[in-house]
Amino acid sequence: MRDPMASSRHLSDLLEKLTFQDPVAYVYNPLAYARAAHEMYLARYAKPGVPVVMLGMNPGPFGMTQTGVPFGEISMVRDWMGITTNIDKPAHEHPKRPIEGFACPRSEVSGKRLWGFAKNRFETPERFFKQFFVANYCPLVFMEEGGKNITPDKLPAHERASLEALCDEALRELIAYIKPEWVIGVGAFAEKRARLALGNMVPNIGRITHPSPASPAANRGWEPIIVRELEALGIAV
Repeated sequence: MRDPMASSRHLSDLLEKLTFQDPVAYVYNPLAYARAAHEMYLARYAKPGVPVVMLGMNPGPFGMTQTGVPFGEISMVRDWMGITTNIDKPAHEHPKRPIEGFACPRSEVSGKRLWGFAKNRFETPERFFKQFFVANYCPLVFMEEGGKNITPDKLPAHERASLEALCDEALRELIAYIKPEWVIGVGAFAEKRARLALGNMVPNIGRITHPSPASPAANRGWEPIIVRELEALGIAV
């Protein structure tokens, strides 16, 4: 069984061998160009025995895409987690979607909401990560020629199958290492992939509302919603 850092590198190498056709024109792999920051995150916070793993879909444009940390809104990663380092560039960079790393002036709404919840409820990263770890199912970012984001569920079936086979195995390795009581999908896609990939590997699988600004419910106050959802599952926050 690989530890999370070795698993991340192995997954990154395998993902680099995949090919994607139109409408995908650009693919970013933060596990490669943002490896230093991603591995700082893993080294600090991916620990055996954490009770709950929260699982997202794939990187947002101003979160993990820039910082290498899942849902990694820049100020929360830099100022709350204390993670900051140089971020390289992907080999094939979209001119409208530059990688600026921790100098990026944009804020990832989903990440600000998720990590804001962590800060508000637990105050310190140490207290939050004692109970939770946050991961993404798929680490890749897909874009059309014009720069529009393509989520993994919108890929053609044959491309999606190859991608999911690798991401499923990486998720199984992470869960075998951490051995949580719960895997919580942040949104329906992540919950579905967790159920398909993990089977009986984890005692409990659930879901919380995604913090995306595209969600009307999340825009009405995401934190109280997911506090109620977690507590309804028996997870105290």
